[in-house]
Amino acid sequence: MQNSNNLFPIFLKLENLRILIVGGGYVGMEKLEAVISNSPATAITLVATQISDAIKEVAAQYPNITLVEKPYDINDLADNDIVIAAINDPVISQQVVTDAKSKKILVNAADKPDLCDFYLSSVVKKGNLKIAISTNGKSPTIAKRVKEVLNETLPDEIDALLDNMQSIRNKLSGDFAEKVNQLNELTKSLIDKK
Repeated sequence: MQNSNNLFPIFLKLENLRILIVGGGYVGMEKLEAVISNSPATAITLVATQISDAIKEVAAQYPNITLVEKPYDINDLADNDIVIAAINDPVISQQVVTDAKSKKILVNAADKPDLCDFYLSSVVKKGNLKIAISTNGKSPTIAKRVKEVLNETLPDEIDALLDNMQSIRNKLSGDFAEKVNQLNELTKSLIDKK
């Protein structure tokens, strides 16, 4: 049997969850920006022995981000739903993963796909349309290139189309299956091959 991507794609309402990021350098900044660019109201605690000025500048713009300049310990996991180990120290990164798993908290370890419960996707956003891209942790670079292709291909007007479809959907009558059939008829011209 051929290898396949068995990851379950899911979109989380992060504003209802608490995230811990361990790491205050470049990778910590990258993960912090990934979270706030998708869900700026997320409650985030970032713990690191040293926190970069760039992270401090970003955190100053968001009252929901708490910076704690100290070494990581297991007590930092308290009240968090998701943990991201974004630290350039394999021993501490492994400890964060072990601790999180012992408390049944979902964890991501940067550049360590075998330790992760989930991966952060490359994301295409056009208004309300959001597409997450996964390479099963094999190549973030390829995911980035696919993102570029989709960003160039999808028209900026896609958000207006989504608004129109929502309006039409709200006006349709009948049971669920009937509505789906009507919407499928309306949208099939979007993918008709010429």
